Amino acid sequence: MAAGECIIYPCYFNVAYSRAEGRRVPRSLGVKGPVLTDLERALKRSGIAYRVEDHHHPAHWTRREGRIIAEWTESKEILIRKIAQKLEVRK
Repeated sequence: MAAGECIIYPCYFNVAYSRAEGRRVPRSLGVKGPVLTDLERALKRSGIAYRVEDHHHPAHWTRREGRIIAEWTESKEILIRKIAQKLEVRK
């Protein structure tokens, strides 16, 4: 991974998960069952460059959700919050 990149997994935004299970945003900012396309849309809206990889979160290795590598030089928590604020709730 190059300097200025952050790894983002869908589980960071899943309201069904506890913090111990990998959720990294408050439940009020999370969504139900986030997938990579949700994160991609949020990053496009924010104008942040990224690439998708077929890797899994170490704690959820059976799910094969994938991950996103975002070009970002600030704090990872700032990026996670920015993505969470751009996520849309699917009906």
